Amino acid sequence: MERRESAMQESLSIGRDDVENRTVIGLMSGTSLDGIDAAVLRTDGDTVVETGPSASFPYSRAVKTFVRRAIKAALEGRNAAQDIADATRAVTEAHVDAVRKLMADNGLEAAEVDLVGFHGQTIYHRSPRAGDGPGQTWQIGDAASLARGTGITVVADFRSADIAAGGEGAPFAPIYHAALARDLASREGIAGPIAALNLGGVANVTFVPIDGGLDGLVAFDCGPGNGLLDEWMDAKTGAAMDRDGKAARAGTVHEDIVRLMLKAPYIRRPAPKSLDRYDFKIGPVAGLSMMDGAATLSAFTAACVAASVDHLPQPPEVWVACGGGRRNPALMDELSARLPGRVMRAEDAGWRGDDIEAECFAYLAVRSVRKLPLSFPKTTGVPHAMCGGRTFLANA
Repeated sequence: MERRESAMQESLSIGRDDVENRTVIGLMSGTSLDGIDAAVLRTDGDTVVETGPSASFPYSRAVKTFVRRAIKAALEGRNAAQDIADATRAVTEAHVDAVRKLMADNGLEAAEVDLVGFHGQTIYHRSPRAGDGPGQTWQIGDAASLARGTGITVVADFRSADIAAGGEGAPFAPIYHAALARDLASREGIAGPIAALNLGGVANVTFVPIDGGLDGLVAFDCGPGNGLLDEWMDAKTGAAMDRDGKAARAGTVHEDIVRLMLKAPYIRRPAPKSLDRYDFKIGPVAGLSMMDGAATLSAFTAACVAASVDHLPQPPEVWVACGGGRRNPALMDELSARLPGRVMRAEDAGWRGDDIEAECFAYLAVRSVRKLPLSFPKTTGVPHAMCGGRTFLANA
């Protein structure tokens, strides 16, 4: 386990502070299948009071294999497949182990933790605006078993209510991004809007108007994040990623291919909108060398983010890059070259870049039990601000 924080530290605050704060463990396992991020947050679901211990727990090869088989089954419509049941069990056990290890390594008892915010592992996501039927989002993981295994009440199933109301079911981080962005604006005197850019398997952007309320939040998936590049590197070298952007930096960007890929209907579709990690393919770069392919896919990811500006109320003054993609210097260079405004890494903004999504689901867990909205018309396309999540008691 990589230990990142040894004690609760003062962080930031926005909004009210007259509601009981809760100590929550947030859990996130993304579509890159790296593993589980876990982070402790103390919050009332409005004010972020303290950040606490955090760690990453890589998935074992066996768990990754189970999940990949489950994804294949879901994509093929085999919803009752044993592969999905096997993956659900494996993912749940991995999350139980992660929570126990985080607590043991930091001297936390179950009685000291009020909630666990459990995202689960996405194996399928289909936008209701994709044109081929109603929306669907599927995160595997047995929240009831997680509650029993950890002895802590679990909040999960954050996305279903949004999908049922006609929303995209994603992204769900904007409300937490807003808390972080407004604190950044206050500290650094930023007057214009801030964009939080998450570079995971899929790239998504949150537009935060500094002088407006939550109704002004705009968010959507803007294109592939690390997903295409990771797939390319795995196919060509067996590596999980283009570490430090070395392959891309040694290659040449084929701008004609970038322009071709930008013709995908999704890029022009108005926001809000959401993607599955597998909606874009590496086929257009198949004839390139390994290094040119890496360079071109990195440029395409950045070009998709640049194209997202057309769907924002105005160009952001600052872009804050979060997620694993912020560690890729080649991708960061492409973003700086193609985006209006200043581009910075999460750490430069005072954010814990590895922990933001885990912190987010801790934050959302408290909002859920307080019946506060998690998604908004301009973030997921729901008709009105929506609550969500389901609570699973530890002693049930």
